[in-house]
Amino acid sequence: MIHPLSDVQSRHIGEGTRIWQFCVVLPGARIGADCNICSNVLIENDVVIGDRVTVKCGVQVWDGLRIEDDVFIGPNVTFTNDPFPRSRQMPERFAETVVRKGASIGANATILPGVTIGEKAMVGAGSVVTRDVPAGELWFGSPARFVRAL
Repeated sequence: MIHPLSDVQSRHIGEGTRIWQFCVVLPGARIGADCNICSNVLIENDVVIGDRVTVKCGVQVWDGLRIEDDVFIGPNVTFTNDPFPRSRQMPERFAETVVRKGASIGANATILPGVTIGEKAMVGAGSVVTRDVPAGELWFGSPARFVRAL
């Protein structure tokens, strides 16, 4: 289901995926099956999203993001893809940020470029992730730090 008030330019949308109103999906994006892309989400070209992923409202998924299966991305999560951004000065290649299978990212978290969120890891709401989060761990805070194993 693609809502008529969204602008989905990609032909690589998996079966059963729902894209709600006011979303923009650029032509190079690849989105798996049975995903739920909530309203007001932007997905750029060099993006791969796996199966059964939930992207809540107000998230921008920038070039260089790789999101594996069964990931939850909370509302207003902020991803970044350029460690030294300048107006009108694009890098040759954006940093690759990876969110591994089964990971969850809480509302309003900020994920800096080039970071990997490990399999089944969890990032607490409002956290600022400045380095890799290992698999199966809960990280929280600004900057995000280890809290406990899950």
